[in-house]
Amino acid sequence: MKEQRLMRIRELVSQQEIETQEELVRALEDSGFAVTQATISRDIKELQLIKVVGTNGRYKYAIPVIASSVTLETLRRKLADVFVSQARAQNLVVIKVLPGNAQAIGFMIDSMNQAGLLGTIAGDDTILLVCADDDAATRLLETLLQHTDPRAVE
Repeated sequence: MKEQRLMRIRELVSQQEIETQEELVRALEDSGFAVTQATISRDIKELQLIKVVGTNGRYKYAIPVIASSVTLETLRRKLADVFVSQARAQNLVVIKVLPGNAQAIGFMIDSMNQAGLLGTIAGDDTILLVCADDDAATRLLETLLQHTDPRAVE
């Protein structure tokens, strides 16, 4: 129940301008969670929520943004070390890597915020990249696989 509540808190502060703990309690109650202000206080601390200026000029809760330390060159080097194969079907890209590496590579790709990339799903040795369209998929493959096996981008 706690993980569901924490997930809902993240959704609420991302989608609404929640200014106080009392507003957060009411929003959670409206979502079916019975909580106290003390519980919310602990949840805010655990989630490390911060206060930022909202569109109305007043402070609201927000999820802290963590700056990415992943560079494109770092990603390319790591991918080159573990790359097995790639395939593309229209806007979908599948990259195969050595077992145990897909989640790390997927995280690195996500943190790069590549244009045209809608989402990433990673398993043990397979990464699925969902792109906005065919052209975005082609550009993403070229960007990621530059300096890898020249036969990798088809």
